[in-house]
Amino acid sequence: MARTAKTSSPATTAAPPAPPADNRERPAEPTRFAASKEQLLDFYKQMLLIRRFEERAGQLYGLGLIGGFCHLYIGQEAVAVGLQSAMTVGTDSVITGYRDHGHMLAYGIDPKIIMAELTGRAAGISHGKGGSMHMFSVEHGFYGGHGIVAAQVGLGTGLAFKHQYSGDGGVCLTYFGDGAANQGQVYESFNMAELWKLPVIYAIENNGYAMGTSTARSASEDQFYKRGESFRIPGIQVDGMDVLAVRGAAEEALAWTRAGKGPIILELKTYRYRGHSMSDPAKYRTREEVQSYREGRDPIDQAGKELVAMGMGEDELKSIDNEIKAIVVAAAKYAEEAPEPEPGELYTDVLVESY
Repeated sequence: MARTAKTSSPATTAAPPAPPADNRERPAEPTRFAASKEQLLDFYKQMLLIRRFEERAGQLYGLGLIGGFCHLYIGQEAVAVGLQSAMTVGTDSVITGYRDHGHMLAYGIDPKIIMAELTGRAAGISHGKGGSMHMFSVEHGFYGGHGIVAAQVGLGTGLAFKHQYSGDGGVCLTYFGDGAANQGQVYESFNMAELWKLPVIYAIENNGYAMGTSTARSASEDQFYKRGESFRIPGIQVDGMDVLAVRGAAEEALAWTRAGKGPIILELKTYRYRGHSMSDPAKYRTREEVQSYREGRDPIDQAGKELVAMGMGEDELKSIDNEIKAIVVAAAKYAEEAPEPEPGELYTDVLVESY
């Protein structure tokens, strides 16, 4: 007996369900900080101090008075000053990578002991044993200065856990660069920070070049403020060449973390004028590119123009520059005349005694 095949209408496939709406709360779009003349003048002085200090450090390196690596902060001054001017010294904490001189100066640490550390003197903030990349001041809540790329991100996350655990109300500002943003430990830290809602601000200083490789060539996602999205960490992109834009973003980020909403990412779009370190001739970019930032985007020049618009005279700005130069010259003289550490210092600060 013949059997006929049963026919059926073709199966219909249901449309995939629409993705759930993202109803997560997000931080407000930051507004540019409305600084008074006095506040902007203070920011201007801090940025100028960093610039003149770093220029002098470059000279001392050329003279052989600074050994090892030396990474200058010239061009990025608005980031440190804008962010750290909003922090509370003694309550909050700051941790950064090896380009750390500017961050220390922005936190109000004495230029003399920073310069003494750069030159390996006993009067330095790490007793001459840390050098350019490893400076600390527990008194100020400044935890380095780290030479290992991205190592400070896990440590900064730990500092944020300490703030939460002790209930001291503090926030940890954790700096790292566009190159460090491609390291795996960053994302392990992101995951823990969001799970535990830790009070940490991840500040990515995107100066466009991870050592000598542009972000266009080294980062599949070069909009770094988006890097936390898969961990549900919100991000904000900021003009890192504008100190008032940075300060406005810092206030929004601090409000977010202090409210117990967990971590936040700030991507600071900035630019360094010098090479990655003093040994880097920076041949991977054109003179025209660097000059365009110097002439059109310089954070100190922009702040100076705003001060002039507020009624400050050009001669007053020149007088301030001379005062800052005198401070830096005095810091260099102090460092050059300070003694080197005693040989016995080699064995101190190696182990911690517990009782």
